[in-house]
Amino acid sequence: MKPPLLSRRGVLASAAALVGSRSQAAHGKTATHTFPKDFVWGAATSAYQVEGAVAADGRGPSIWDMFVRKPDAVFRGQRGDVAADHYNRFKGDVGLMKQIGLQAYRYSISWSRVCPNGRVPANASGLDFYDRLTDALLTASIVPYVTLYHWDMPLALYRQGGWLNRDSASWFAEYTEAVVARLSDRVKHWMTLNEPQVFIPLGHLEGKHAPGDKLAIGEVVQVAHNVLRAHGKAALAIRASSKTKPTVGIAAASWIKVPATGKASDIEATRKSFFSVAKNEIQAATWQCDPLFRGAYPDDGLALFGKHLPPSFENDLQEVKQPLDFLGLNLYFGAYFRQAKEGHVEYVNFPDGFPTNQLDWQIVPEVLYWGPKFFYDRYKTPIIITENGMPNLDWVSEDGAVHDPQRVDFINRYLKQLALARRDGVDVRGYFHWSLLDNFEWAEGYKARFGLIHVDYATQKRTLKDSAKHYAKIISTRGALVAPPG
Repeated sequence: MKPPLLSRRGVLASAAALVGSRSQAAHGKTATHTFPKDFVWGAATSAYQVEGAVAADGRGPSIWDMFVRKPDAVFRGQRGDVAADHYNRFKGDVGLMKQIGLQAYRYSISWSRVCPNGRVPANASGLDFYDRLTDALLTASIVPYVTLYHWDMPLALYRQGGWLNRDSASWFAEYTEAVVARLSDRVKHWMTLNEPQVFIPLGHLEGKHAPGDKLAIGEVVQVAHNVLRAHGKAALAIRASSKTKPTVGIAAASWIKVPATGKASDIEATRKSFFSVAKNEIQAATWQCDPLFRGAYPDDGLALFGKHLPPSFENDLQEVKQPLDFLGLNLYFGAYFRQAKEGHVEYVNFPDGFPTNQLDWQIVPEVLYWGPKFFYDRYKTPIIITENGMPNLDWVSEDGAVHDPQRVDFINRYLKQLALARRDGVDVRGYFHWSLLDNFEWAEGYKARFGLIHVDYATQKRTLKDSAKHYAKIISTRGALVAPPG
């Protein structure tokens, strides 16, 4: 079936024309399509971004506790010390999840809360919190999806070399075993890592995120290799230690290259470019994902980075390549490309006034079509959208409500593209909106709000936004409100 992409005249002419064109039917008749009954509708958070309570019940410091104290590292010097206070308010937050109708909640475990010094024995009080959170979710008929690492390595381990230390993979497996032993009688869905494609370059090459390092590219390659090894060892540990049959995946991130037209030449040129590795692109999709699913690094990446890998790297990849039940994709942004001369692609400039969000990311709904499609076509593994959302300027209006029509429109447009991907044969099994709550957005601090639920950081009062109410309707109708043309 021809991909549902419209003419790029809108890109080349004006933002208004483009946004209008995306709403038009790619096919003429009214839709009856809905997502299937077993499709999972959820929302996501991460420990450091929402929990707060950074010194409570024996929690040790993480690399983010260190980084936020670095001058000028974070917007206005803001920190996650309190954040959304989810640690103390999780029961009320679960009640709000139930009010929205969430079927699942993706949360991460704070390695520093479970292992304050990074190593076992585990801190019983830290595990107790995740016990309570898990039980509250199950009581509310909300399925827990657990991420074991969302960027918050214990500071004690960083001081021993962090991910640059080859032992880091074993440290992570050890911590994984402790968590799985405690929660796996109730938790069945696990993700080892969140976005290696982001935390490795931003934290270790560019210094923009924790731990704030600017390593040489050879050292960054070693970091990335050890992170892959950690994933493999953790996947093995989950399956060996779980008290129930687990589903195991990873949450990857990618900046999606979107074909500018439906021409086969543009599609294939864009696909080829998307799955290539260029100079210093340690975040390239194939460099991170080919080892997971194919047990080998891509040839073009080896030509660039192979000299920095350890002599035993081929043996390591045998352990990295563990059977995965799903590939999680965190998809937010992308850009348009078309075929240029000699099979290369060229970037299509966004026109002045093109729709953007609060962090100046362009609104490109087609990333939820082409992202899942490209990855599924290459790796033949079921897809779950583990993050998708938009940062916005939201506030409580005089009527006491939070009106966020841009996010409502964003959800509609992006989910329509996801439904089209499913229609065209992509095995997409779930969607987790980022995020449940307004939160600490890493180096951007509290500048922008991602949540379906507004958080007044001074009082911690929660208010369901209009988008939360709209998302509730989408869930209750199995996506009928965002069904694309049939």
